[in-house]
Amino acid sequence: MEPIRFSDNALFKGWGEPMRTETTIEGLEIIQGSIPEGLEGTLYRNGADWQYPSGRDDDIFIDGEGMYHMFRFENGQVSYRSRWVHTERYAMQAEARRALFGRYRNRYTNAPEARDANMGTANTTAMFHAGHLYALKEDDLPYELNPDTLETIGRTDMDGQITAQTFTAHPKVDPITNELLAFAYQAKGDGTKDICFYLFDKNGRKINEVWFKMPYAACVHDFAVTDEWIVFPFFPLITDMDVVKAGGNYFQWQPDEETHIALVPRYGDARDIKWFKGPATSAGHMLNAVHEGNKVHLDVVLYEGNCFPFFPSPAGEQAAPVPPFLTRLTMDLSRNDGTFEKDRLLDVSCEMPRTDDRYQGRPYKHGFVIVYRSKDGSSSTGRIDFETGRLDTYSPGPGNTVQECQFVPRRPDAPEGDGWLLVPVARISEHRSDLVVLDAQDLAAGPVATIKLPVRVRSTFHGTWVPAETLKSGQYSYELGSA
Repeated sequence: MEPIRFSDNALFKGWGEPMRTETTIEGLEIIQGSIPEGLEGTLYRNGADWQYPSGRDDDIFIDGEGMYHMFRFENGQVSYRSRWVHTERYAMQAEARRALFGRYRNRYTNAPEARDANMGTANTTAMFHAGHLYALKEDDLPYELNPDTLETIGRTDMDGQITAQTFTAHPKVDPITNELLAFAYQAKGDGTKDICFYLFDKNGRKINEVWFKMPYAACVHDFAVTDEWIVFPFFPLITDMDVVKAGGNYFQWQPDEETHIALVPRYGDARDIKWFKGPATSAGHMLNAVHEGNKVHLDVVLYEGNCFPFFPSPAGEQAAPVPPFLTRLTMDLSRNDGTFEKDRLLDVSCEMPRTDDRYQGRPYKHGFVIVYRSKDGSSSTGRIDFETGRLDTYSPGPGNTVQECQFVPRRPDAPEGDGWLLVPVARISEHRSDLVVLDAQDLAAGPVATIKLPVRVRSTFHGTWVPAETLKSGQYSYELGSA
């Protein structure tokens, strides 16, 4: 067998060095403060790690096998567990003891024995719904995991209810109604324009399915929801199958195309979809959407250019990186002229937006983001109060970075934004991690508790919090809080 040796790619250096290991720690050290009373449940996080070196120099950070992380809060202690998600791809490589998959999402660059395999890495999102825990990646079906051990149960189409070939990495689980809202793009295979919206009830039964066509074979990483409308933005990161078959990038940035937005009826069908369009922009992540009279507002971290510079133009041009800003796109249903308005909500560059999950699709006033502010490479967690315009921040210190936060209500019926933020922190110089608990109403005060990990949580993209009673019942018991 060939020796295992990662390339000199900067992706695999420093903090990005592959961990390639599973960890179990019963009872993490709490080095500052104490766990708030009543904070009982599990934080699940999902991210990418590298099982074997690919031997390529064009690897990108969103690739790699799914590594699932679990922080269980119980009786004032926190335990940690990380496990590989045993996808078909992972299992094939484990047997071969080498990498079999090539360029990101391009099966034509795979080893011959992997050309027809399911390529999903299950490395993007953790989702809990109707008593089931899933690992998600948008180019494959979900993988179900055991919520206590993280053992992989298997790839699932949810009892035949997912009729598409793919499933989103950004579902919306409504903790008030316990509904699951989700979608699939390129839903009939690589490079297809088909997209499908799914609505599942609290028991996991599908109650609506809407198929329609995208304007082009787009990358649709995220979407947003309201009480009546589902918001699908289509940005010109486009799949050209001739390029893919020739071994090229799966997506290309095509700035001559326009941004399109579809409003899909939450409980209706494709006949009532409303379309809007504007100049080329891009985005990976939505903060929220709100339906207000005849208007639908989409609050999105928007790039006035290409949000994924590693997917260049058809000519191979890699445009200079552009900063993302939280922006409101407004679709006016009464005007019916097919355009949308654009207003910046925050003049500070930010990413990975989150809300109090109870207010997804509902009027809200608090948003939580990663704020990029320091020249030394450090990042901060920020809270935006949309009523006052105030930005409150927590910084983990020079050179350290934060990952996406998770809001947890203080009580099931607490007012919006009254609770805790759970934030993974990369202690870069120490080559290890912390998990900090912040008071979501006062980030500047610093952590209420700091939980030390003697290991490095290399990369987590997105996660979810599941209260202890929800793990038992399969249902969230949250309520909309009164001020």
